[in-house]
Amino acid sequence: GLLPHPDMESFGAIGTVLGCSAGIAVGGLVFAACKLGLLYQLFHKTKSPRHGGESVAEVLRAHGVKYVFTLVGGHISPILVACEKLGIRIVDTRHEATAVFAADAVSGTPGPVFIEFPIDTLYPYHLVSKEFGVKNPPKGLMGKIVSWYLNNHLMNLFAGAWETRDMSPLPVDIPQATDDQVQKCIELVSRAKKPVILLGSQATLPPTPADDIRNALEDLGIPCFLGGMSRGMLGKDSPIHIRQNRRDALKEADVVLLAGTVCDFRLSYGRVLNRRSKIIAVNRDKSQLMKNSDMFWKPTIAIQGDAGSFLVRLSNGLKGHRCPEEWPQSLKAGDMTKENANRAKADEKTERHLNPLKVLHCVDELMAEDSIIVADGGDFVGSAAYIMRPRGPMRWLDPGAFGTLGVGGGFALGAKLCRPESEVWIVYGDGSLGYSVAEFDTFTRHKTPVIAVVGNDACWSQISREQVPILGSNVACGLAFTDYHIVTDGYGGKGYLVGREDEDRLSDIISQAQRETQEGKATLLNVLIGKTNFREGSISV
Repeated sequence: GLLPHPDMESFGAIGTVLGCSAGIAVGGLVFAACKLGLLYQLFHKTKSPRHGGESVAEVLRAHGVKYVFTLVGGHISPILVACEKLGIRIVDTRHEATAVFAADAVSGTPGPVFIEFPIDTLYPYHLVSKEFGVKNPPKGLMGKIVSWYLNNHLMNLFAGAWETRDMSPLPVDIPQATDDQVQKCIELVSRAKKPVILLGSQATLPPTPADDIRNALEDLGIPCFLGGMSRGMLGKDSPIHIRQNRRDALKEADVVLLAGTVCDFRLSYGRVLNRRSKIIAVNRDKSQLMKNSDMFWKPTIAIQGDAGSFLVRLSNGLKGHRCPEEWPQSLKAGDMTKENANRAKADEKTERHLNPLKVLHCVDELMAEDSIIVADGGDFVGSAAYIMRPRGPMRWLDPGAFGTLGVGGGFALGAKLCRPESEVWIVYGDGSLGYSVAEFDTFTRHKTPVIAVVGNDACWSQISREQVPILGSNVACGLAFTDYHIVTDGYGGKGYLVGREDEDRLSDIISQAQRETQEGKATLLNVLIGKTNFREGSISV
């Protein structure tokens, strides 16, 4: 036979190397094509007359969104136009902060969320492509590379953008108390002689309906102090709703249940809690649950979980057991004493103008049973929190623990749209009114007649009452007795000026304003008020 040529093995080795190199090269090209999106572009449509705003609108509709609050701008126009086509109502405000507050009022979301939509994803391909290229690209190879890269990025941006996708809402993970934790609390509460519940805004969040929580609290029979959004949870005249003397009640309590309530400055960082009391703390947020603990207070049982559902489970576990009747009765008696003192103070004459407490009592007596109260201010609103009584759950909205002024217009707008049959009141300070008075134009244009009462004392009184005695100056605290009623008229609403000369017909004026609102006009009562020593020493820093 023939012997192989001495160089044949070398040729085989070269072929193998060339084959491997070719394989590596092909693999590298495929990898590069994948990374650059070239293969994806081959199998997915790019060009379409549709735009990204339509995708956003479809997701919103799939999530049951009925309203979009906005201040218009070219960067979001595609979203607004697409939402309108799908039947989502667009409500444009006069200040973008109002749009945020309006969405925040009746949503059920614990906090704000920021989502950024790059503008080149919202407009159609043919428009974006016109703006995308370099107008005067560098000449030669570099110019071609830059132009190719930008065009490829544009193709990747739109490739497959209009394919069908699942837009159903993602499941929400809400922490819950364990059965063992609930059982320990049942045992603790069952032995209590003087238990107290402090209910915070968290208790109103989904998934537990407010009426279920109300029924649970009434079955337990434990005296309750309500704060934030939980105001109104027990209705207007509940025997277990205690409004006054909270500090004294906490000194006597043997068990305190903090249901979504945080030990921040409102509870003196926990120092108002009796160290001998058994403390049950329930909060969705672990950092809020343990705030200032081991410094001024210590929980006996700390549960990271939903406060509303916990209360229902606690009540179910205590069927047939009620708090000893004499305890809530004694607290209610103290409540009545304080309420009577406040009413007597409302009858006192101020140096000039109207007594603000009398005004608030009058409004409280005349407001409709289905009323929603929106609180936006400092001193006047602080007084309103003691005097005005929300008629039911989810009927009190306020600026929250940090006093976020300016919520009035937005909260009222959202509330009126979602509950058009309800009488929606905004209780304004004259300082906070300045943030959203222009929204009376919005109320007029979108046919959302609300009614506002403004405590006009020409001052940032919540600040002044501490700044003057401590620092000796009223600088930056003074305002003017501005004609806010005329401003309201200019925005298409109906304004009323109310002064001391109108004291005897105060009820008639309020009733007339209510009738105007029922007939479709947003109304404002510009009430000139004097100074009182009510809430003297209240916190402003």
